[in-house]
Amino acid sequence: MLVQERAAAIRLLIIDIDGVLTSGLIYYGSNQLEIKAFHVHDGLGLKLIQKSGIQVGVITAKKSEAVTRRLNDLGIEHAYCGYEDKRPAYEDIKKRLQLSDEEIAYMGDDLPDLPILMRVHLALTVPQAHELVKQHAHYITKKNAGNGAVREACELIMKAQLTYDHLIKTYLHSPS
Repeated sequence: MLVQERAAAIRLLIIDIDGVLTSGLIYYGSNQLEIKAFHVHDGLGLKLIQKSGIQVGVITAKKSEAVTRRLNDLGIEHAYCGYEDKRPAYEDIKKRLQLSDEEIAYMGDDLPDLPILMRVHLALTVPQAHELVKQHAHYITKKNAGNGAVREACELIMKAQLTYDHLIKTYLHSPS
């Protein structure tokens, strides 16, 4: 099955954070300060895909104030933080939204992501991913993690569902 055919069936995109939405680097400062960098292109991609009718979820092993803040800024309601074993979170979101594996895309980069990547209809990853993850991915982005890879995945899904061009036209024709 072609990647575009898989993408056309998606109703939910779930992403990992570290190594997907970020470069994977974590900066620690004094007083428990944790700094993560998020690319604005990825953020707009997540907003656009939500406008196109696709639900967005996050499953990540770490709990982080920076991540919580970013997810709130992006309007992502389905956030599961602190799940080293991501399978229970996956089952919960799937049940809550009454979806099947065939309606879900997952984007991850490392071994904890493999059990979900091997189940979903569209498995996405980044060039820096672990080799086993890349072997099980249906699509590897051209953009790097934390630098537009999530936007690329969002656009792939929207283009397959023929919603991308309409969303772009709303930006071109919106009043300044």
